[in-house]
Amino acid sequence: MPYRPPLVAREFFVADPPELPVREPGETGLSALTGAEVVAADGQGVTLKGSTSAEETLVVQISAAGEGVIRVRLSEDPDARTRSARAIGMVTPGEYAGTVVEANHSRVVVDAGSLRAEVRLSPWNLRFTDRAGRTLVEQDPGHPDISGRLRTLPFGRSAVDGAPVAYHDTFLAPADEAFGGFGESFTPLDKRGQRPLMWNFDAFGAESQRAYKNVPFYLSSRGYGVCVDSGTPVEFDMCQSTHSAVQIVVPDDLIDYYVIAGPTPAEVLDRFDGLTGRPELPPKWAFGTWISSGFFRDSQERVLERARKIRERGIPCDVLHLDCYWQADGHWSDLQWDPETFPDPAGMLATLREQGFRVCLWMNSYISHLSPAFAEAAAKGYFLRRPDGETYVADTWHGSYPACGIVDFTNPEAAEWFKGLLRDRLREGVAAFKTDFAEGVPADAVAFNGMTGTDLHNVYTLLFNDLVAEVTREVNGHGLVWARSSYLGGQRHSAQWSGDVDTTYPAMGSTIRGGLSHGLSGVPFWSHDAGGFTGTPTPDLYIRWSQFAALSPLVRFHGTTTREPWEFPPHAEQAAIEALRLRYRLMPYIYSAAVTAAETGAPMLRALCVDHPDDPVAWQADLEYLLGTDLLVAPMISADGTRKVYLPSGVWVDYWTGETVDGGRYVTVSPPLDRIPLFGRHGSMVPVTEPGDTVADDPRVSLLVFGLPERESRTTIRDLDGDTRVRAVWDGERLTVTADGPKRIGGVEFAGPGAPVVIN
Repeated sequence: MPYRPPLVAREFFVADPPELPVREPGETGLSALTGAEVVAADGQGVTLKGSTSAEETLVVQISAAGEGVIRVRLSEDPDARTRSARAIGMVTPGEYAGTVVEANHSRVVVDAGSLRAEVRLSPWNLRFTDRAGRTLVEQDPGHPDISGRLRTLPFGRSAVDGAPVAYHDTFLAPADEAFGGFGESFTPLDKRGQRPLMWNFDAFGAESQRAYKNVPFYLSSRGYGVCVDSGTPVEFDMCQSTHSAVQIVVPDDLIDYYVIAGPTPAEVLDRFDGLTGRPELPPKWAFGTWISSGFFRDSQERVLERARKIRERGIPCDVLHLDCYWQADGHWSDLQWDPETFPDPAGMLATLREQGFRVCLWMNSYISHLSPAFAEAAAKGYFLRRPDGETYVADTWHGSYPACGIVDFTNPEAAEWFKGLLRDRLREGVAAFKTDFAEGVPADAVAFNGMTGTDLHNVYTLLFNDLVAEVTREVNGHGLVWARSSYLGGQRHSAQWSGDVDTTYPAMGSTIRGGLSHGLSGVPFWSHDAGGFTGTPTPDLYIRWSQFAALSPLVRFHGTTTREPWEFPPHAEQAAIEALRLRYRLMPYIYSAAVTAAETGAPMLRALCVDHPDDPVAWQADLEYLLGTDLLVAPMISADGTRKVYLPSGVWVDYWTGETVDGGRYVTVSPPLDRIPLFGRHGSMVPVTEPGDTVADDPRVSLLVFGLPERESRTTIRDLDGDTRVRAVWDGERLTVTADGPKRIGGVEFAGPGAPVVIN
């Protein structure tokens, strides 16, 4: 019987990535930097002429790009730019006034304050140290294996048939080093042993290495981060091929990366977002509940009935989301209301606004070839094209929907045309758009500006979301988008969700991991579909996922079937509503964390390593998180109702019982179905308010105290009217609370049932 390859247990997509070229056996085509000499030096860095093992000359540039940030470039042309720069810039390097550069015939030092680059020129070696001289990371010197060939890719480049195809670098990795980041990766939080590929996939869920949102950045448990500036399918081998080295392959015209000092993850993220853009703080109402129509036929009548039920049943909610079917079936996404099912959209939007609802509309950047808008756009050249010049009509929906044209945002006229379609809806009263898909640029497509699909693929989502955010800001005064795909710098698009997750407990666990990884990639404003997307959750899963959603940075109920609470058994409806009321009660705390995240890039949904970087377990415990700095959340991830929770060092207080628990260990919990494991840091003060139907602009704030402070506790309440600094002092008999700022503290209570309440 002839050989047949095994079936692959996933679909292939029209926009799957191209394979990297393969060199001939041996080291043919491999060019390793062996030495260098100084060509020029200034106050920020040096330019070096490098010699290679292939007798080539390459240019090395090492410079300070900010305090604690050092940039390294290797190229043939000193003015080379990453191919993605033709469409969009992703990194904005700065300078550091305190930079010290030392250069002589054998050694170069670039000192950027918290980070130093030390170069030995012959034989070549580059290492990075902290201010005290401790080595953070060092290039692999390239030890040969028993056959005499290099076992890792050197600092250099590779060629196939005489043409350069990729640049690369390799860093040594101590055996206990852990790594986080790479965007919304659904795999275990510590990426050691993995091989992330920077290519935005339609991931078909949240349970594989395929990711909707890739960020070519990682941070290390040794106190540094690395960001690669390229939109091409960069590949990171995180100690997979060899357990002692991280290898980076960049199929671009150069390798251009930044090493970023910490020492803490929060400090790395602050500097990283300083390079790539600060997150945009969403409008305050966006932190309320979003309830979707679901992925099935909708109508104006149903939307108004949904709104009525939400208010009648006391479900806290600020946003109604209308998914695909606000448009005519077969015409997605031409951004026109279906006149049969939505005869008076402006009237509907006005009614909903009076009831306290904002409205979000689904859309994407693909237009069905059956839509009346397709012919006009195709005739004007507004879509990506095939290599032969024909409009690229692609199966962007995997056969479940008509093939589409992909709007070419590198064409200024196409971008303006598309913004006009969006502007019409915004002027009617729409508050925001859900920007779905955008992972579908085929590798062989050709853009208006001449870019190949391979080079455009990842950065296309940035062009898409930038355009939608820009026109939304123009009309509504904010740049909120609810985005599925993203890339380096995408934290400026202030709401992202985890895509089409299955309705299973394992998928919820993978979703938690995705949120934690995305937070370690500088993206703080993240969400997911409560209950999962594909399928119908069981009542218990609906409850457990609602609890996880309510204690996430943003919360939305959406799926292929309804996620409306009243469509589930009464006990499930009630538990979901109570979870949302808990969220609205915690809103002053949640919003305070959001303001800080926008300023610093620190995640709201925080992997334990953010606040406990010296705890090795904190880099592995990836099914729980801190919401803000003081609340530890451990969603129930299986139907058996029992799980282990790791509590970091210190003392923790159970939100529900008031019981104190010593940290630095795992505890086993079996909470009832209507409770999510939730702990407060002992002595912390969490600002809370009385939950209402919508998020209040100026809530009346009280303090929830987790255990009596040994001496004093401090917190800062951050809001639109400014910061309020709160101090509480316990003298053994009396708790004295003082507040400096616009907020008045309405009362103090302690966690747990029957705990005392102190009114100021």
